[in-house]
Amino acid sequence: MYWYWSLVALGLAIVLIGLVGLLARNYFGNRIIKWVDTNMLRVPLLNKIYSATKQINDAFSSSNKNAFRTVVLVEFPRPGVYALGFITSEQHAEVQAKLGEKVVCVFVPTTPNPTGGFLLLVPEEKLTKLDMSVADGIKYIISLGSILPEYTPAGRNPAPMPPPRLEPVGS
Repeated sequence: MYWYWSLVALGLAIVLIGLVGLLARNYFGNRIIKWVDTNMLRVPLLNKIYSATKQINDAFSSSNKNAFRTVVLVEFPRPGVYALGFITSEQHAEVQAKLGEKVVCVFVPTTPNPTGGFLLLVPEEKLTKLDMSVADGIKYIISLGSILPEYTPAGRNPAPMPPPRLEPVGS
C-alpha cells in the first residue's frame, strides 16, 4: 500500500469523526440535554434546587450579556467597609416609586464561590463604578483578592515598554 493512501484514510477518519461529533453535539446533544432537563424538573424536591442552579448558571454564562454589566464598589456590610459588586439591573418601577429615588440592583458575591451572595438595592449615587471588566471582577473574587487586575487610570496610556537590548552571542 502506498503511503499517500494512509494519509487519505487518516484525513477521512478525522473528517468523519468531526462530523459525527458535530452532529452529536448539536442535534443529539441538545436532545439529551432537553430530556435531562425535563426529567430533572419532574422530581419533586430536586426540581427546586435544579431550576435555581440552572438560573444561576444562566446568569453567569457568557451568553447572557445583561447579567452583569458594571463592576462597582458598594459600602457593605457597614459604612467604611467596601465590597465588590456587579450591577445586575437598573429599572425597578415599584421600588423607585416607593423610595422616591433611583436605586440599582447590585449583586455582591461571596468568596470563593461567586454563585452565592447578597442582592442589594443601592441608591445610584452611593456606588463607585470601576473600570474593571466583569471577568476581572469575578477572577478577583474567586481568587480571594490575590489576582489583581491591571489598572491604568482613565485617559492615560501605560508607559511603553523599552525595546529589548540585544547582546552579541558568544562574546
